[in-house]
Amino acid sequence: RGQGFASPAVGEGRLVFTHREGNEAHVDCLDPATGRRHWRQSIPCTYSGRYFSNGGPRATPTIADGKVVVQDVGGVLACFDLATGEPLWQRDTVEGMGAREGFFGVVSTPLVVGDAVIQNVGAAGGPPVAAFDLATGEPRWGAGETWGASCASPVLARLAGEDRILVMTGGVSRPPTGGLVIVSPDGELTFEYPFRSRTYESVNGSSPVACGDTVFLTSSYGVGAAAIDVDAKGGGTERWKDRRGLALEFSTPVFVDGLVFAIDGVSGRGGAILAIDPATGEERARRPFSFEQVLGSGEGARRVDAGVGKGSLVHADGHFWIRGDTGQRVGVRCDGESFEIVSQAPLFFAQQTWTPPVISGGLLYVCQNNRSRDDGAPARLLCYDVRGASPAKGDR
Repeated sequence: RGQGFASPAVGEGRLVFTHREGNEAHVDCLDPATGRRHWRQSIPCTYSGRYFSNGGPRATPTIADGKVVVQDVGGVLACFDLATGEPLWQRDTVEGMGAREGFFGVVSTPLVVGDAVIQNVGAAGGPPVAAFDLATGEPRWGAGETWGASCASPVLARLAGEDRILVMTGGVSRPPTGGLVIVSPDGELTFEYPFRSRTYESVNGSSPVACGDTVFLTSSYGVGAAAIDVDAKGGGTERWKDRRGLALEFSTPVFVDGLVFAIDGVSGRGGAILAIDPATGEERARRPFSFEQVLGSGEGARRVDAGVGKGSLVHADGHFWIRGDTGQRVGVRCDGESFEIVSQAPLFFAQQTWTPPVISGGLLYVCQNNRSRDDGAPARLLCYDVRGASPAKGDR
């Protein structure tokens, strides 16, 4: 595989994965169980990153209604037939809509609601949120005015008995502006909540998390965390805000059994999993991680401290499956008051392992974004069979 940070998307019997080689972003459709390629399409891509050399896709594809929608890092939003790979339509949101280039390119994953594609476009002068027809790509509506596109993805949630689209905005602007935007599925803007660092070179990277009728937010660079109660009209009221609380840079927490769970860590270091009560902001449980990993073999072997750093987590079969930012995999249980580590395995040792893992049909998909320092393996998409195995047994 080439460059990129996008997760694979699995649905309707297919796996779609995007990555970049040279000046092309490839869209590969694979068999989820074997990795056999069904088709490939490519999008010209000349994007050059400001802060690091990896110029590959960041946004995960979205599969819906026999189609797959792909967002390129340079701004091209494209749709393909899932079965055949036939191109159906594409739009350049940067050149066609005047969307401003972000600090890290276009990162947001498109959301399909009914027959519309919702995206965090951040057009200059507005709108920050736009909808396109899934079949044709034609614009449906725009919502909001000036807040730019963040690195977070739109989320569909049921709040106070109504469907709402939650979007964290906040692009390149002086002074920095952005925050939560709540929109109805037909494009009515119902609420805006400023939530953005005062630091110019900052992003909102974590997507909003719906917790019943409350929305949990977190952002780094001195912002912290907050909770917003949403009413039946789509309006919001701040329940609490804590600038010293959880401040995630780009991973998104998960809401399970009444608590918000997240990985709190610094890149390349130990890190910890924690649980927060979204009603009060109180931290209910925390478990730090610190592991020792052997790199190489024989006389050249050396031991390094490893953890989960800025990790990501998913919840499946009553467990948390954690992916550390150098390739650690950790299985964790929580009883609401404490955490138990039930398994741990180093899958590889590679920096910038930031792509969230995916579990589908008993298969665990993990992206290795750089060359491994333990065995020299190149960047790759890995699939582990965890069918019939708890995290305690499914290490490899």
